[in-house]
Amino acid sequence: MTGRVVRIAIAPVKALGLVHPESVELGRNGVAGDRRFWLVDAEGRLINGRRHGRLMQIRPTWDEATGRLRLDFPDGSVVEGRVELGGEVEVELHHDAHPSRSVVGPWQEALSAYAGTPMRLLWSQTGAPDRTAHGGAVSLISRGSLERLQAELGTGEPIDGRRFRMLFEIDGVPPHAEDGWIGGRIGVGTAAIEVGGDVGRCMITTLHPDRGTRDLDTLGALARYRRDGRFEPLPIGVYGAVATPGTVRVGDPVVSLRTADTRRPVSGR
Repeated sequence: MTGRVVRIAIAPVKALGLVHPESVELGRNGVAGDRRFWLVDAEGRLINGRRHGRLMQIRPTWDEATGRLRLDFPDGSVVEGRVELGGEVEVELHHDAHPSRSVVGPWQEALSAYAGTPMRLLWSQTGAPDRTAHGGAVSLISRGSLERLQAELGTGEPIDGRRFRMLFEIDGVPPHAEDGWIGGRIGVGTAAIEVGGDVGRCMITTLHPDRGTRDLDTLGALARYRRDGRFEPLPIGVYGAVATPGTVRVGDPVVSLRTADTRRPVSGR
């Protein structure tokens, strides 16, 4: 079974709009610069689309090589410059300590003013995808799975895969074929990925990926036919670790390299 990459999506600033490069280099920690920055509130709690969906309307541009960050706001205003790092910050991401540093510059104030609440912009030393504690440097969803979810929802329009904020969107495989890769290895471009588990979804997937407002009951639809996954509830898509670094381009093939372990795990993650 062979699929192909049809979209790549990274988020230089976690919770803000997505960026869609034509190619990426996969290292052991995923794509350098993906989730490089993240936001916390005054109490140090993660800020995401669940709490501030409008942040998706801000378009980030980040150059990992030059250290320049640009934020384009919906009103046409722009905040940009070279990032300077402050001191180390003791903070947790999903209940795990996450090495981070403060960011010096105008972005934090602009983001706080836009959201109407104080925010701290942090630099993640390793990148901050949601499942890094489980080796989740890469995530993947198939258009076949999106079409199956669309059928459950009964919508006339295709479901935009961006609302799931996965690194790779692929085509050419049956619905939820990616579940069969859990415990196995797949080739994507010149890289190889060990697929670790399914991705349980939250209310962020109910939000329009451009407006950040709720428009689809994705969770209700998943609950009707995919309430329980192998690892997480309400799953669609999978995550994995980079076994062999390499280049991935839009149009590259996605192939199974090793048979998955189909035994159901004893406990969830």
